[in-house]
Amino acid sequence: MISAEFSPTFFPFNSHPKHTAVSHYHCSVITCRNPNPNPNPNSKTSSNVKLSTNLNSTHLQTRNYKETHFIKLLNRSCKAGKYEESLNFLEAMVGRGYKPDVILCTKLIKGLFNSKRVEMALKVIQILESYGEPDVFAYNAVISGFCKLNQIDSANQVLDRMKNHGFSPDVVTYNILIGSLCSRGKLSLAMKMLRQLLDDDCNPTVITYTILIEATILEGGIDEAMKLLDEMLDRGLRPDMYTYNAIIRGLCREGMMDEAFEFVRSLPSKGCKPDVISYNILLRALLNQRRWGDGERLMTEMFSRKCDLNAVTYSILISSLCRDGKVDEALSMLKIMVESGLTPDAFTFDPLISAFCKEGRLDVAISFLDYMISSGCLPDIVNYNTVLSALCKNGNADEAMQIFERLGDTGCPPDVSTYNTMISALWYNKEKEKALNMVSEMIRQGVEPDEITYNALISCLCRDGLVDEAIGLLESMENNGFIPTVITYNIVLLGLCKAHRIDEAIHVLDEMVEKGCKPNQTTYILLVEGFGFSGKRAEALDLGNLLFKMRAISEESIKRLKKTFPLPDSQEYLY
Repeated sequence: MISAEFSPTFFPFNSHPKHTAVSHYHCSVITCRNPNPNPNPNSKTSSNVKLSTNLNSTHLQTRNYKETHFIKLLNRSCKAGKYEESLNFLEAMVGRGYKPDVILCTKLIKGLFNSKRVEMALKVIQILESYGEPDVFAYNAVISGFCKLNQIDSANQVLDRMKNHGFSPDVVTYNILIGSLCSRGKLSLAMKMLRQLLDDDCNPTVITYTILIEATILEGGIDEAMKLLDEMLDRGLRPDMYTYNAIIRGLCREGMMDEAFEFVRSLPSKGCKPDVISYNILLRALLNQRRWGDGERLMTEMFSRKCDLNAVTYSILISSLCRDGKVDEALSMLKIMVESGLTPDAFTFDPLISAFCKEGRLDVAISFLDYMISSGCLPDIVNYNTVLSALCKNGNADEAMQIFERLGDTGCPPDVSTYNTMISALWYNKEKEKALNMVSEMIRQGVEPDEITYNALISCLCRDGLVDEAIGLLESMENNGFIPTVITYNIVLLGLCKAHRIDEAIHVLDEMVEKGCKPNQTTYILLVEGFGFSGKRAEALDLGNLLFKMRAISEESIKRLKKTFPLPDSQEYLY
């Protein structure tokens, strides 16, 4: 609980340290005043006063020097990303009676949250509350940190704590919370947060409404988003192009292309000029529908309005050409892009690399990676994953392994998709030990396995007849917070059926349904085939016919099953 983590007992030092140097300084200021209005220059009193003042000045200079030194050390360690060291300096400062700097503390909070050291970040805000003066920015940093970690309840608790300490949340506070809720598909809660913002006499901004409009397009549709736009205008807020582009994107998403074009052409009357992003949204939507003629007319309009194409425009064109199998034209477009002075990025190259891999031209795909590096555009992990996957599928696991081992040197560490590809490839290549070592390395490098990792390993185990181990991994998957999908269960069912363990397969099916995972046609066909291949052909066809009547499997599937498991002539008429 946050309240416990904020407790003053969290600290090893006293909650009210004695400020020795400060106390001494204040006393000496009082005593340095000479009660004699006409002092004798030769009197001892005058010299005492002078001596006392000099001592006071020395103490002040020493104190200021030490405080400045601490602040410099704290700032330097923060900039270097040594956040634990920064916290040690902060604790040393307040332990010696110095007041923590709120700006530096806010930087430290952000750094600690970015490195997922939540307890340390909470310690910093508690230090500010106990020994300094926190501000809204500091609390916003804590709230933002929790939101990024998807700990909305904790963020709300900090919001309450902030209010209890006399700080009113500002619009930035609410925008952080609203944005976090929207990004996690919790639009209804985000709308409640908007109402709370208004109840707190806090004025929403263009950013507030733009966040909500984008989320509403995804969850409620463009009509609801337009209502928010009207509400925004009624409040006297003037949307910017980011807001209008969100609306254009929403119209295109719902296939309302005519309305999208009409909206774009109405923007000048609203005091806004469509930008290259507006046109890119329209172009992408048109080319996704393969409306190349309309796409060309749109680009003509862009030129007539003196709207220059950017790297994203060319990337959309290249991607669309590659998707439609026009790889040579995509290469020509890349050449035009470079000649126009624009620099392609990894996103631009990826569709080309994918196209070459699909065509089996792996040597060209790999040479493109080399070209990217030589031209100063470092490939990203998506580029590498595309090539690695293609190499593995084509049986070139050794070559894939060589590229994988060089990833660290290229400054592009492997992600979970990279490991998933290599684990499956090594297992298929009958190098189980290397595959399992890869799993260990993955965890050691801090890369968390995902659902695909588990599915790949379960599939590998079942294929090799290690069904019990696969079932054990299925349980481990659930224990680690991953909910098995129908694909996961189908893999296990296939393994059990191949091993003629039909009773256990039925048990897994029951368990699957109990846990709310709906079987699909593949699930039922696997079970029928399990009965058939275990010698129970009549039972298999009985089950198949029952499933067909229930419309759980198609007519084509039941016909195929009857061909796979033919019955003796004496029984054929029954089916």
